[in-house]
Amino acid sequence: MKPAMATYFQQFYLGCLSHASYAIGSGGLAAVVDPQRDVGIYIQDALQNGLQIRYVIETHLHADFISGHRELAALTGAEIYLGARAGAGFPHVPVHDGDELGFGDCVLRFLETPGHTLESISIVVTDTEKSREPFAVLTGDTLFIGDVGRPDLSGDYTPQQLAAMLYDSLHNKLLSLPDGVEVYPAHGAGSLCGRQMSSERSSTIGKQRLENFALQARSREEFVRLLTAELPERPGYFSLDAEINRTGPTPLADLPIPDGLTAKDVAARQREGALVLDTRPANEFGGAHIPGAIHIGLSGQYASWAGRLIGMNQQIILVAEDRDIMLEARVRLARVGMEQVIGYLEGGMTAWFREGLPAATVPQITVQDLNRELTADPGHIQVVDVRQPAEFEQGHIPQAVSKPLPKLASVLDDLDRSRPVAVNCKSGYRSSIATSLLLRAGFGGVMNVIGGFDAWKACGLGGPDG
Repeated sequence: MKPAMATYFQQFYLGCLSHASYAIGSGGLAAVVDPQRDVGIYIQDALQNGLQIRYVIETHLHADFISGHRELAALTGAEIYLGARAGAGFPHVPVHDGDELGFGDCVLRFLETPGHTLESISIVVTDTEKSREPFAVLTGDTLFIGDVGRPDLSGDYTPQQLAAMLYDSLHNKLLSLPDGVEVYPAHGAGSLCGRQMSSERSSTIGKQRLENFALQARSREEFVRLLTAELPERPGYFSLDAEINRTGPTPLADLPIPDGLTAKDVAARQREGALVLDTRPANEFGGAHIPGAIHIGLSGQYASWAGRLIGMNQQIILVAEDRDIMLEARVRLARVGMEQVIGYLEGGMTAWFREGLPAATVPQITVQDLNRELTADPGHIQVVDVRQPAEFEQGHIPQAVSKPLPKLASVLDDLDRSRPVAVNCKSGYRSSIATSLLLRAGFGGVMNVIGGFDAWKACGLGGPDG
C-alpha cells in the first residue's frame, strides 16, 4: 500500500521471510528501512524514481534474518542509523528519542521503543508539504498488525522485564500518535517474531488500538502475563543472526558460488558429513531422492525452516531442479546467515540415476486412502501431526499424535519403528519436511499425507473437532 503523498513511500515484502522493508524519498534523496540481505532491489528502485539512497535505517538488530544495511551503505555511500543502545561494531549514527532526519519535504522522527529488543526504534514519517501531522509510523518489531514483538530475545533481561518495557513503548509512544496514522511493521503473518500477526501489511493506530489482541490488556501487569505465557520456542539461529547484524555481515556478493558436483562427489561429501538439502517440490522428493537428504521445499518458509532444523554451521549440498533455482535457494539461505553451501548436484537427480546410485522414496497418500486404512485397521498406521499444538487442538485426524515439527527429532521415542507412519500438517509442506527427518532417524514405511488436514476437512472426513 502506498499513501497518496508527495513523499515517495514504497513497501517491499519478502514472502519467504514474511519481512517488510521500506524506501522513503523526497527532494532527490531516499532512506531505506530494514533492508533484506540482497539489496539490489533498493538500488534499482531508487534509480527508477530518480533518488539517491543517502540513509539506511535499522529499527533494531534483527534476529530472524541477515540485514543488508552494511552492503547497501557501502554501495551507495549512505550513512547507517541505528538505535543508540545497539552497541553496533560498525560506523553508524546512534539514534536517540526525538532525533529527526529531514530531506526534501520528508521528516523522520525517531522514537526509542524498547521491548522486543533494547535498541528498538520506531520511525514517524511526515510529509511537510501536505501536513504538519505524520501520515505513517514504521514500527519495526515493536507493533505488528494484530500482535506485538516477542519479548524473549535478550540475554541480559528477562521476558517479563522486556514485556514491561514494551508496554511502556506502546502506550507512551506509539498509541499517543493520531488514530489515522498508518502502521507499517517489519513483519507479517508467518514470521517467528510474533504469534498472532495478521496477513494485512499495514493498518492504522486507531484500528490496532481496537483490534490488536495484545493491546486489549487492561494493565501493565496483565500485558506482561499475556505476552510471556507459553512463549513459542526461540530458534537457535536468532542469537547468531543478531550478533552478525551487530558486527556487520559479509557482503552477499563476496560469498562464493557453490560448485557443481558429480553424483559420486555428492555421495562422497555426504559420507564425510555434508548434509544434502533437497529443495524440490514434495511430490518430486517423494518420487525419488538421495537417501539421507533433508527435504525443505523452496516454495514455503524455506530459509526459516532450514535455520531452525539445520543450523548455521552445517556444510550443505543443494539439490534443485536447475542451476537458477539452486542459486535462488542459496540466496535464501544466506538471508538467514546460512553460508556453508559447498556445492550442488549438477544435473539433478537425472545425474544421480545415471550413475546407478540408490534412491529413496516417500509414498504420497491421499486423505481418502488414509481414511480407508484407518477405518479398516485402526491400529495399523501411526498418524503423526507436525503442526503447532494450537493447530492440533482446533482439529485433527482421528488417532493422530501431536509432534510439532520444530521439536520432532526430540520426541520420537514413543513411536513404533515397525509400523507405518503417515505424516500430516496443514497442507503438506511441513509434513514432507518431517518425512525426511523420520527417514534419517531410521523409520521405515513413512508416508506424506497429500494436502494435509486442509484436504481432510475439505473431503468432509471429520474427526476430533474436524
